[in-house]
Amino acid sequence: MTQTSMVEKYEQMPNTTTTPRMSAPAMPTKSLDALYRQPLAAKRTGALYGAFPYPTKISPDAIALYIAAHTKPGDTVFDGFGGSGTTGLAALLCERPTEELRAEAIRLGLDVQWGARNAVLYELGALASFVGRTLTNPPDPATFRKAADDVLAAGEREDGWMYEAHDPSGAKGSLRHLIWSDELRCPGCHSSITLWDACVSLDPAKISSTFSCPKCGHKTQRDDAQRVIVQEQDDVLGEKRALRGRAMARVYGSTGKQRWSRPATTADLMLLKKIEAEPIPSCVPQALIPWGDLYRKGYHHGITHVHHFYTRRNLIVFARMWERVETYSGALREGLRFWLLSYNAAHGTIMTRVVGKSGQKDFVVTSAQPGVLYVSGLPVEKNFFAGLRRKLTTISQAFETIHGGRGKVEVVHGSSCSVALPTGSIDYVFTDPPFGANIPYAELSFINEAWLKAFTDRTDEAIVSPDQGKAIDEYRELLTRSFSEARRILKPSGKATMVFHSSSADVWNALQRAYQDAGFDVEYAGVLDKKQGSFKQVTAEGAVRGDPVLMLGPRREAEVRIENNTGADDCVWTIAAALYQAATAAHDPAEATAQRLYSRLVTHFLSHHQQVPLNADAFYRWFAEQKQPGVLCRAGD
Repeated sequence: MTQTSMVEKYEQMPNTTTTPRMSAPAMPTKSLDALYRQPLAAKRTGALYGAFPYPTKISPDAIALYIAAHTKPGDTVFDGFGGSGTTGLAALLCERPTEELRAEAIRLGLDVQWGARNAVLYELGALASFVGRTLTNPPDPATFRKAADDVLAAGEREDGWMYEAHDPSGAKGSLRHLIWSDELRCPGCHSSITLWDACVSLDPAKISSTFSCPKCGHKTQRDDAQRVIVQEQDDVLGEKRALRGRAMARVYGSTGKQRWSRPATTADLMLLKKIEAEPIPSCVPQALIPWGDLYRKGYHHGITHVHHFYTRRNLIVFARMWERVETYSGALREGLRFWLLSYNAAHGTIMTRVVGKSGQKDFVVTSAQPGVLYVSGLPVEKNFFAGLRRKLTTISQAFETIHGGRGKVEVVHGSSCSVALPTGSIDYVFTDPPFGANIPYAELSFINEAWLKAFTDRTDEAIVSPDQGKAIDEYRELLTRSFSEARRILKPSGKATMVFHSSSADVWNALQRAYQDAGFDVEYAGVLDKKQGSFKQVTAEGAVRGDPVLMLGPRREAEVRIENNTGADDCVWTIAAALYQAATAAHDPAEATAQRLYSRLVTHFLSHHQQVPLNADAFYRWFAEQKQPGVLCRAGD
């Protein structure tokens, strides 16, 4: 088949933004094309986005465009997978759109009426529902800021000594962060050697895969050196436990405006001894971790309870801050809790880590990897007070953005498989369902939920999880129940927009069957261009760049069928080649990437009631083999 004939074929067949066949859309086709045909950017910046770390969330500004285009002021939006509340935030932003949001609507040619919308969010997760409820119904910003400043000042005054550190000249300063190092057993001399001493070099910063013993000179692969396991008294549980041995590797601090770093000293060890004499606050949760799909025998050795994710210093400091916050009440207490938890798991635990970037003299300190509970061999202990002070500015700005509006957001902590709303009461649905086995939200949230003393009931968690005994069929059934409720409460003329991400054809096909069995079908389809992905979206084999976004409408039984992908006319590569040709003709490099082409393929098949025929990684391998993309089509594929 020639390039010309394939392009002509593509131009003749319905594109991935298929015009609805059942009924006229609620907005002009031009507006639908603007929303769904071109990738809509979803930037991961701003106070609302950065207020609380939560995996796979979408920019509320991007969602606000969909809501504004599909609804009018006073309408009510529903999200059955509310997550951290971004759909609710987006509904509230429609009342006070930023200049950037207004400009984007004008650029896209959207005829929108800005004004207050309402939202009802259902969220199964205990942490996520707390985050969404607090962020969409924040305390008075001025009152919150004063209370937070008071709490922080009290913490620094009473416990700031725990972060004291002296600079290389001996002058008193404060700790910014401390890199700890796992201890390894040298296979040659059997000495205990830190990972830092055996594998790390600075200027440039590098972690070698070769273990080189500084005592005997023995060299081997790093993985061949066994971790040292030690016994330690656990003051929370009142018993001894076995854990990975660690030692201080390097201290980073500041004296005035001068920043410095140095190796650990005797003074640092003496400070740790002093901290060991401090009692553990009674508010520290004695929470046994219900390990599941994220457990790894190696780096989770000895981590059985929530407090094992902390150094003793940070456990004491955070717990005492928690006690101070608990003296407040109502929305103010919830706002202060929100502030503490926003920094806690991602920055206050030993999951915080360093990364070595090319050409950098020293390591870059970052947060915990999103989407996993990974503990590296070089965990980082950060200064809680410094981090909370930085976080306070972002959260205050977020509260100021939302507080005082007329729109109402209700966040229900419960399963969207059973929604307590009247039939036909919702004007529009926007949702971002869980992506199969991609993120075990309940397991990830357990650390923060332990402090809230509120835990997720995982019975209706829509997930593919070997640990929970949920395969693809159980996942599909839970999605079907949720989508059926969304269809029931949606007005007959209402639409639903769904963002979804998966590299698995089986997951896509389960999703398709779920929304069709619930009474929906695809009317328009496009791509939401997230500027950054979660850890798993970036690193997983077959990761997809750009999440397909589907506009769903009510289906008619006679018109809906799932077709088999057979015959030469449905050759995957023919369709991909046509998409590639269209992208190159439009001089759009992003559209010509394998990742974007796979997203477009997915939306093509879903729009044509066909099953997605292959996984992303298989498509990427196939694409890489083509010396001239757009020319070859393998017969039978």
